[in-house]
Amino acid sequence: MHRRTFLAAALAAGPAHAQAWQPARPLRIIVPLAPGGTADTLARIIADPMGAILGQPVIVENRPGGTGTVAAIMVARGPADGLTLLYCPPPIQILNPLMMRNIPYDAMADFSLVVALMRAPKLLVVRPDFPARDVAGLIALAKARPGGITYASSGIGSSAHLAGALFAQLAGIELLHVPYRGTAPGVQDLMAGRVDMVMDTAAALLPLVREGRLRALAVSTRDPAAAAPELPTIAATVPGFHDASFNYLVVASRTPPEAIAALNAAVNRVLADPAIRARFEALGAEPLGGTPAALATMVQDEIARWRGVIEAQRITIE
Repeated sequence: MHRRTFLAAALAAGPAHAQAWQPARPLRIIVPLAPGGTADTLARIIADPMGAILGQPVIVENRPGGTGTVAAIMVARGPADGLTLLYCPPPIQILNPLMMRNIPYDAMADFSLVVALMRAPKLLVVRPDFPARDVAGLIALAKARPGGITYASSGIGSSAHLAGALFAQLAGIELLHVPYRGTAPGVQDLMAGRVDMVMDTAAALLPLVREGRLRALAVSTRDPAAAAPELPTIAATVPGFHDASFNYLVVASRTPPEAIAALNAAVNRVLADPAIRARFEALGAEPLGGTPAALATMVQDEIARWRGVIEAQRITIE
Protein backbone atom coordinates (compact mmCIF):
# COMPACT_ATOMS: atom_id res chain seq x y z
CA MET A 1 0.00 0.00 0.00
CA HIS A 2 1.29 3.44 -0.89
CA ARG A 3 2.31 5.61 2.08
CA ARG A 4 -0.40 8.20 1.37
CA THR A 5 -3.11 5.52 1.14
CA PHE A 6 -1.81 3.89 4.32
CA LEU A 7 -1.97 7.20 6.21
CA ALA A 8 -5.44 7.94 4.84
CA ALA A 9 -6.71 4.58 6.07
CA ALA A 10 -5.27 5.28 9.51
CA LEU A 11 -6.86 8.74 9.62
CA ALA A 12 -10.25 7.23 8.80
CA ALA A 13 -10.08 5.32 12.08
CA GLY A 14 -10.04 8.43 14.25
CA PRO A 15 -11.67 8.84 17.66
CA ALA A 16 -14.92 10.39 16.43
CA HIS A 17 -16.86 7.11 16.51
CA ALA A 18 -15.45 5.78 19.78
CA GLN A 19 -18.88 5.57 21.47
CA ALA A 20 -20.75 4.06 18.50
CA TRP A 21 -19.55 0.46 18.76
CA GLN A 22 -19.88 -2.16 21.46
CA PRO A 23 -18.64 -5.75 21.02
CA ALA A 24 -21.38 -8.34 21.22
CA ARG A 25 -19.06 -11.26 22.01
CA PRO A 26 -15.67 -11.84 23.69
CA LEU A 27 -12.62 -10.42 21.94
CA ARG A 28 -9.29 -12.11 21.18
CA ILE A 29 -5.74 -10.79 20.97
CA ILE A 30 -3.71 -13.12 18.75
CA VAL A 31 -0.04 -13.14 19.78
CA PRO A 32 2.30 -14.51 17.07
CA LEU A 33 4.81 -15.72 19.65
CA ALA A 34 4.96 -18.50 22.22
CA PRO A 35 3.52 -18.07 25.72
CA GLY A 36 5.73 -16.65 28.45
CA GLY A 37 7.65 -14.04 26.48
CA THR A 38 7.42 -10.27 26.79
CA ALA A 39 4.83 -9.87 24.03
CA ASP A 40 2.60 -12.51 25.58
CA THR A 41 2.96 -10.95 29.02
CA LEU A 42 2.13 -7.43 27.77
CA ALA A 43 -0.92 -8.69 25.88
CA ARG A 44 -2.18 -10.35 29.07
CA ILE A 45 -1.55 -7.19 31.10
CA ILE A 46 -3.89 -5.16 28.89
CA ALA A 47 -6.49 -7.89 28.25
CA ASP A 48 -8.53 -7.71 31.46
CA PRO A 49 -8.72 -3.90 31.73
CA MET A 50 -9.62 -3.71 28.02
CA GLY A 51 -12.43 -6.16 28.66
CA ALA A 52 -13.69 -4.11 31.58
CA ILE A 53 -13.89 -1.01 29.37
CA LEU A 54 -15.48 -2.76 26.38
CA GLY A 55 -17.92 -4.89 28.38
CA GLN A 56 -16.66 -8.24 27.05
CA PRO A 57 -13.81 -10.56 28.07
CA VAL A 58 -10.56 -10.25 26.09
CA ILE A 59 -8.80 -13.58 25.57
CA VAL A 60 -5.12 -13.88 24.63
CA GLU A 61 -4.39 -16.65 22.13
CA ASN A 62 -0.88 -17.65 21.08
CA ARG A 63 -0.30 -18.61 17.44
CA PRO A 64 3.47 -18.79 16.90
CA GLY A 65 5.09 -19.88 13.67
CA GLY A 66 6.42 -18.69 10.35
CA THR A 67 7.98 -15.45 11.67
CA GLY A 68 4.49 -14.22 12.50
CA THR A 69 2.85 -15.35 9.26
CA VAL A 70 0.62 -17.98 10.92
CA ALA A 71 -1.03 -15.38 13.15
CA ALA A 72 -1.08 -12.73 10.41
CA ILE A 73 -2.92 -14.98 7.95
CA MET A 74 -5.38 -16.01 10.65
CA VAL A 75 -6.34 -12.40 11.41
CA ALA A 76 -6.20 -11.14 7.82
CA ARG A 77 -8.55 -13.87 6.57
CA GLY A 78 -10.82 -13.87 9.62
CA PRO A 79 -13.99 -11.92 10.30
CA ALA A 80 -13.52 -8.15 10.13
CA ASP A 81 -15.78 -7.47 13.09
CA GLY A 82 -13.32 -5.87 15.52
CA LEU A 83 -13.38 -8.89 17.80
CA THR A 84 -9.98 -10.27 16.75
CA LEU A 85 -6.86 -8.15 17.17
CA LEU A 86 -3.34 -9.07 16.11
CA TYR A 87 -0.47 -8.25 18.43
CA CYS A 88 1.99 -6.91 15.89
CA PRO A 89 5.76 -7.06 16.47
CA PRO A 90 8.06 -5.65 13.75
CA PRO A 91 8.25 -8.70 11.45
CA ILE A 92 4.61 -8.78 10.39
CA GLN A 93 4.28 -5.42 8.64
CA ILE A 94 7.79 -3.96 8.73
CA LEU A 95 10.40 -6.69 8.29
CA ASN A 96 8.79 -9.70 6.58
CA PRO A 97 7.86 -7.74 3.42
CA LEU A 98 11.47 -6.59 3.11
CA MET A 99 13.02 -10.04 3.59
CA MET A 100 10.53 -12.69 2.41
CA ARG A 101 10.28 -13.46 -1.30
CA ASN A 102 6.76 -14.89 -1.14
CA ILE A 103 5.00 -13.34 1.82
CA PRO A 104 1.58 -15.04 2.14
CA TYR A 105 -0.38 -11.87 2.99
CA ASP A 106 -0.42 -8.20 2.02
CA ALA A 107 1.34 -6.54 4.92
CA MET A 108 -0.45 -3.21 4.49
CA ALA A 109 -3.69 -3.87 2.60
CA ASP A 110 -4.79 -6.80 4.80
CA PHE A 111 -4.70 -4.85 8.10
CA SER A 112 -5.91 -1.65 9.71
CA LEU A 113 -3.86 -0.06 12.46
CA VAL A 114 -5.41 0.32 15.91
CA VAL A 115 -2.89 1.66 18.43
CA ALA A 116 0.79 1.63 19.41
CA LEU A 117 1.40 -0.40 22.57
CA MET A 118 5.02 -0.05 23.57
CA ARG A 119 8.58 0.74 22.60
CA ALA A 120 11.46 -1.26 24.13
CA PRO A 121 15.17 -0.43 24.15
CA LYS A 122 17.77 -3.03 23.37
CA LEU A 123 20.97 -3.55 25.30
CA LEU A 124 24.36 -4.14 23.71
CA VAL A 125 25.69 -6.90 25.95
CA VAL A 126 28.95 -8.87 25.90
CA ARG A 127 30.22 -11.99 27.62
CA PRO A 128 31.58 -11.27 31.12
CA ASP A 129 35.24 -11.71 30.16
CA PHE A 130 35.08 -9.71 26.91
CA PRO A 131 38.15 -7.43 26.73
CA ALA A 132 36.37 -4.26 25.57
CA ARG A 133 34.82 -2.18 28.35
CA ASP A 134 32.80 0.23 26.20
CA VAL A 135 31.43 0.70 22.68
CA ALA A 136 34.55 2.48 21.46
CA GLY A 137 36.68 -0.40 22.70
CA LEU A 138 34.41 -2.92 20.99
CA ILE A 139 34.68 -1.06 17.69
CA ALA A 140 38.47 -0.82 17.96
CA LEU A 141 38.68 -4.55 18.65
CA ALA A 142 36.40 -5.34 15.69
CA LYS A 143 38.49 -3.17 13.36
CA ALA A 144 41.64 -4.98 14.49
CA ARG A 145 39.97 -8.37 13.93
CA PRO A 146 37.54 -8.04 10.96
CA GLY A 147 34.91 -10.77 11.25
CA GLY A 148 36.49 -12.01 14.47
CA ILE A 149 33.78 -10.69 16.80
CA THR A 150 30.63 -12.83 16.89
CA TYR A 151 27.12 -11.74 17.76
CA ALA A 152 24.15 -13.95 18.54
CA SER A 153 20.56 -13.50 17.48
CA SER A 154 17.29 -15.41 17.66
CA GLY A 155 17.51 -16.17 13.94
CA ILE A 156 18.15 -14.74 10.50
CA GLY A 157 16.03 -11.63 10.03
CA SER A 158 15.23 -11.30 13.73
CA SER A 159 15.32 -7.89 15.38
CA ALA A 160 18.56 -8.86 17.17
CA HIS A 161 20.14 -9.82 13.83
CA LEU A 162 19.11 -6.52 12.23
CA ALA A 163 20.24 -4.48 15.24
CA GLY A 164 23.70 -6.03 15.01
CA ALA A 165 23.79 -5.46 11.24
CA LEU A 166 22.81 -1.80 11.68
CA PHE A 167 25.46 -1.33 14.35
CA ALA A 168 28.16 -2.88 12.16
CA GLN A 169 27.10 -0.83 9.14
CA LEU A 170 27.14 2.51 10.95
CA ALA A 171 30.30 1.73 12.93
CA GLY A 172 32.16 0.63 9.80
CA ILE A 173 33.08 -2.79 11.18
CA GLU A 174 32.59 -6.43 10.19
CA LEU A 175 30.90 -8.74 12.70
CA LEU A 176 30.13 -12.45 12.34
CA HIS A 177 26.43 -13.21 12.83
CA VAL A 178 25.59 -16.46 14.65
CA PRO A 179 21.84 -17.22 14.40
CA TYR A 180 20.08 -19.44 16.96
CA ARG A 181 16.62 -20.93 17.19
CA GLY A 182 15.32 -18.39 19.68
CA THR A 183 16.78 -15.89 22.13
CA ALA A 184 17.51 -18.24 25.04
CA PRO A 185 20.05 -20.55 23.29
CA GLY A 186 22.09 -17.58 22.06
CA VAL A 187 22.11 -15.99 25.50
CA GLN A 188 23.18 -19.30 27.05
CA ASP A 189 26.12 -19.49 24.63
CA LEU A 190 26.95 -15.85 25.36
CA MET A 191 27.14 -16.56 29.09
CA ALA A 192 29.27 -19.62 28.34
CA GLY A 193 31.68 -17.51 26.27
CA ARG A 194 30.97 -19.24 22.96
CA VAL A 195 29.85 -15.97 21.31
CA ASP A 196 30.95 -12.43 22.07
CA MET A 197 27.91 -10.15 22.07
CA VAL A 198 24.21 -9.77 21.51
CA MET A 199 21.87 -6.83 21.08
CA ASP A 200 18.40 -7.73 22.31
CA THR A 201 15.61 -6.37 24.48
CA ALA A 202 16.26 -5.06 27.95
CA ALA A 203 13.51 -7.35 29.23
CA ALA A 204 15.47 -10.42 28.10
CA LEU A 205 18.94 -9.26 29.09
CA LEU A 206 18.77 -6.84 32.00
CA PRO A 207 18.11 -9.46 34.71
CA LEU A 208 21.26 -11.33 33.63
CA VAL A 209 23.24 -8.10 33.63
CA ARG A 210 22.00 -7.29 37.13
CA GLU A 211 23.13 -10.76 38.27
CA GLY A 212 26.60 -10.19 36.82
CA ARG A 213 26.28 -13.02 34.32
CA LEU A 214 26.55 -10.62 31.35
CA ARG A 215 28.04 -7.15 30.92
CA ALA A 216 26.09 -4.33 29.26
CA LEU A 217 27.98 -1.69 27.30
CA ALA A 218 25.18 0.59 26.09
CA VAL A 219 21.51 1.01 25.19
CA SER A 220 20.14 1.23 21.66
CA THR A 221 17.84 4.23 22.04
CA ARG A 222 18.67 7.84 21.11
CA ASP A 223 18.37 8.89 24.76
CA PRO A 224 19.27 7.05 27.98
CA ALA A 225 16.71 4.38 28.81
CA ALA A 226 14.63 4.45 31.97
CA ALA A 227 15.20 0.70 32.35
CA ALA A 228 18.98 1.21 32.63
CA PRO A 229 19.73 4.93 33.14
CA GLU A 230 23.32 4.22 34.11
CA LEU A 231 24.21 3.00 30.60
CA PRO A 232 25.38 5.31 27.80
CA THR A 233 23.74 5.21 24.39
CA ILE A 234 25.35 3.54 21.39
CA ALA A 235 24.64 6.80 19.53
CA ALA A 236 27.09 8.63 21.79
CA THR A 237 29.84 6.67 20.04
CA VAL A 238 28.11 5.78 16.74
CA PRO A 239 26.18 8.87 15.60
CA GLY A 240 22.86 8.10 13.97
CA PHE A 241 22.36 4.72 15.61
CA HIS A 242 19.01 4.11 17.24
CA ASP A 243 16.84 1.05 17.55
CA ALA A 244 13.83 0.49 19.75
CA SER A 245 11.44 -2.34 18.97
CA PHE A 246 7.85 -1.26 19.12
CA ASN A 247 4.73 -3.41 19.19
CA TYR A 248 1.19 -2.44 18.31
CA LEU A 249 -2.30 -3.77 17.57
CA VAL A 250 -3.98 -4.22 14.20
CA VAL A 251 -7.24 -5.72 12.95
CA ALA A 252 -8.43 -7.07 9.60
CA SER A 253 -8.60 -4.27 7.03
CA ARG A 254 -12.36 -4.50 6.51
CA THR A 255 -13.10 -3.73 10.17
CA PRO A 256 -15.59 -0.82 10.55
CA PRO A 257 -13.95 2.49 11.53
CA GLU A 258 -16.20 2.83 14.57
CA ALA A 259 -14.89 -0.51 15.92
CA ILE A 260 -11.28 0.59 15.39
CA ALA A 261 -11.99 3.88 17.13
CA ALA A 262 -13.55 2.13 20.12
CA LEU A 263 -10.64 -0.28 20.40
CA ASN A 264 -8.18 2.59 20.14
CA ALA A 265 -9.96 4.53 22.87
CA ALA A 266 -10.05 1.49 25.17
CA VAL A 267 -6.35 0.72 24.82
CA ASN A 268 -5.42 4.37 25.34
CA ARG A 269 -7.41 4.37 28.57
CA VAL A 270 -5.64 1.21 29.71
CA LEU A 271 -2.19 2.59 28.90
CA ALA A 272 -2.94 5.80 30.80
CA ASP A 273 -3.41 3.84 34.04
CA PRO A 274 -0.32 4.39 36.27
CA ALA A 275 -0.48 0.79 37.52
CA ILE A 276 -0.46 -0.58 33.98
CA ARG A 277 2.36 1.76 32.99
CA ALA A 278 4.40 0.55 35.97
CA ARG A 279 3.92 -3.07 34.90
CA PHE A 280 5.08 -2.24 31.37
CA GLU A 281 8.10 -0.35 32.64
CA ALA A 282 9.05 -3.24 34.94
CA LEU A 283 9.45 -5.30 31.76
CA GLY A 284 11.63 -2.65 30.13
CA ALA A 285 8.80 -1.43 27.90
CA GLU A 286 7.69 2.17 27.45
CA PRO A 287 3.87 2.34 27.02
CA LEU A 288 2.83 4.41 24.01
CA GLY A 289 -0.80 4.74 22.88
CA GLY A 290 -1.91 7.48 20.49
CA THR A 291 -3.87 7.59 17.26
CA PRO A 292 -3.84 5.21 14.28
CA ALA A 293 -2.43 8.05 12.17
CA ALA A 294 0.53 8.52 14.52
CA LEU A 295 1.11 4.77 14.44
CA ALA A 296 1.05 4.81 10.62
CA THR A 297 3.86 7.34 10.60
CA MET A 298 5.92 5.21 12.99
CA VAL A 299 5.45 2.11 10.85
CA GLN A 300 6.44 3.87 7.64
CA ASP A 301 9.50 5.41 9.28
CA GLU A 302 10.63 1.98 10.47
CA ILE A 303 10.14 0.46 7.01
CA ALA A 304 12.26 3.19 5.43
CA ARG A 305 15.01 2.78 8.03
CA TRP A 306 15.31 -1.00 7.87
CA ARG A 307 15.03 -1.23 4.09
CA GLY A 308 18.54 0.25 3.73
CA VAL A 309 20.08 -2.22 6.19
CA ILE A 310 18.31 -5.27 4.74
CA GLU A 311 19.16 -4.40 1.15
CA ALA A 312 22.79 -3.57 1.96
CA GLN A 313 23.26 -6.84 3.85
CA ARG A 314 21.11 -8.85 1.40
CA ILE A 315 19.18 -10.42 4.25
CA THR A 316 16.46 -12.82 3.16
CA ILE A 317 14.32 -15.39 4.94
CA GLU A 318 12.33 -18.25 3.45
